[in-house]
Amino acid sequence: MSEKETLVEAALRVLNTADPVQKAKLGDQVATKWLQGLIIQPFNPHSQDLTVPDRPARPENVKLVASGLVPKLGKAGNLKSRQAIVHSLVHTESWAVDLSWDIIARFGRQESMPREFFTDFVKVAQDEGRHFTLLAARLEELGSFYGALPAHDGLWDSAMATSKDLLARLAIEHCVHEARGLDVLPTTISRFRKGGDDQTADLLEKVVYPEEISHCAAGVKWFKYLCMRSTIPDTVGDFAVSSESGIQETDNIIEENEVIKKFHETVRTYFRGPLKPPFNEAARKAAGFGPHWYEPLAIKDLSLE
Repeated sequence: MSEKETLVEAALRVLNTADPVQKAKLGDQVATKWLQGLIIQPFNPHSQDLTVPDRPARPENVKLVASGLVPKLGKAGNLKSRQAIVHSLVHTESWAVDLSWDIIARFGRQESMPREFFTDFVKVAQDEGRHFTLLAARLEELGSFYGALPAHDGLWDSAMATSKDLLARLAIEHCVHEARGLDVLPTTISRFRKGGDDQTADLLEKVVYPEEISHCAAGVKWFKYLCMRSTIPDTVGDFAVSSESGIQETDNIIEENEVIKKFHETVRTYFRGPLKPPFNEAARKAAGFGPHWYEPLAIKDLSLE
C-alpha cells in the first residue's frame, strides 16, 4: 500500500481481490488506515477517473444459480437448515463488502461527495467485512464452508441497475435491501434460539443487527443529503451534514414529504414490485425513516401495469 495511495485507489484493490477472506482482511486494513488518517486523500483531483469494474473479483468456488433455484433454507430446526441460513448470510455479507467499496469508488468523486460520505461508507465496509469473517468462521464451526451451497447474486443485479445513479443506489441497496434485512433478522435470531444455537443467535443479535441499523441509516442520511443538494443547490453551503438526520437545517428547510416523494419515485423506478411487510418499524425508525417512507411502497401500484 503506497503512502500516497488514495482511498478510491485502495477501494479498487479491495474490489479486485477475489478471495473473500483476503478481501475482508484488506478492506479492514484500508478502513483502519483511512480512519487513522494514514490515507489522506479520498481521491486524486488531478488524475483521470479510475475504472471501476462492472463486477468485482469474486470466488470461483461459489456456484451461482437463479434466485428461484436456491434451495429452501428452512427454519433453523436442524443442522442442515442452520448451515444453509448461515451460508446465505455469509454470501450476503461478502457482497455487502463489495457494495460498500463500490459506492466509494464509483460515486464519491463523480458526485463530488463530502469527506464524511467516504468515512461513513468506510465504516460500513469495515463492519460488513467483520460480519463476513465472523459468520464464515461460524459456518465452519457448524461443519460447512462458504461455497458448499449454491447462491444467487440478486444484490449485485441491483447494483448494476443503479451503477449510474447514486440516489438510486442509496435507495435500493441501503433503504430497501438492507432495511429488508432489518425486517427479517429478529425472526432469524429467534429461530436459531429455538433450534438451540445460541452462539449464532448471539452473533446476529449483538453484532450484526445493531450495525446493520447504522448501515441503513447511512443510506437514509445521504439520500436526504442528495435531495437537499439537488433541490436547493445555491444554498447547499448553508447546510451541514449531520450523522443523526443526514442534514442539519438552517433558515432553509426541505419539506420531508418532498424527499419521501423522491424516494417513492426512485424505488418504483428501480425496484420491481411492492415491498414485503411486515416491517420492523422500531429498527427502521432507529435508522432514520418512518412508515410514511415505506408503507406506500408495500401497495401494488396498479398504474404501472
